[in-house]
Amino acid sequence: MTGHLTVKDCGDSAVVARAVGLDQEAAWRLVHTLADALDAVHLPGVHGLVPAYDALLVEFDCADTGHETVRRLLWHEAARLGVDPGPTAAPRRFVVPVVYGGEHGPDLPVVAAQLGLTEGEVVALHSGSDLTVRCLGAPAGAPMTDGPPFPVPVPRLASPRTRVDPGSVAVAGRQAVICPMPSPGGWPLLGRTPVRVLDLHADPLTPYRPGDTFRFVPIGAERWGEFAGVSLAECAEGRADGPRLVRHG
Repeated sequence: MTGHLTVKDCGDSAVVARAVGLDQEAAWRLVHTLADALDAVHLPGVHGLVPAYDALLVEFDCADTGHETVRRLLWHEAARLGVDPGPTAAPRRFVVPVVYGGEHGPDLPVVAAQLGLTEGEVVALHSGSDLTVRCLGAPAGAPMTDGPPFPVPVPRLASPRTRVDPGSVAVAGRQAVICPMPSPGGWPLLGRTPVRVLDLHADPLTPYRPGDTFRFVPIGAERWGEFAGVSLAECAEGRADGPRLVRHG
């Protein structure tokens, strides 16, 4: 594994490790497994681990530790894990109800036209397979997932919105996301889930982690109240108290 990793200082209080010479899936798996390993070590001074698609940012307090110590720990854990570490935790599958189109998905007609598809075909592709969470983004740990198998990437909006409602389901490029809280956004909106993505009283703040999967289930607008206020954690498969949905697959 060490032969597939570069480690460089990043400013005065961070180090970045980057996977090189690997395919996209292997690079993603490497940096996230390494992040889990470092998290288990609890090195004094390290206060942030930010794994993305092919890189891991390790943030630390330079009053408590330094670049050399963090670099040494990175190389040690990389060597210990080996070339193909594999997943460190069993992924969970979340089955998420979504109202597509209309006021909840105002960009669905535009996206359909851009892709040369009907609105129904866009919904079928978006909800037709499990989408893997690749990393947590802004704001507040938004789940950045693989995009659905659209024929071409989806362009961002020419003019971003100043507010996107929580639960909005958006796509851009070859990625997808659920917006966890009100925020500006420039991604086209296909729909919105009535479930509550964030639980401010929970630890961790989000019930999902990289490697988990989402399966979106289309519902009619008349069923919004049935799921309003349900937490996303309750949508994990295997939860006896989860909402009743017609499940895919």
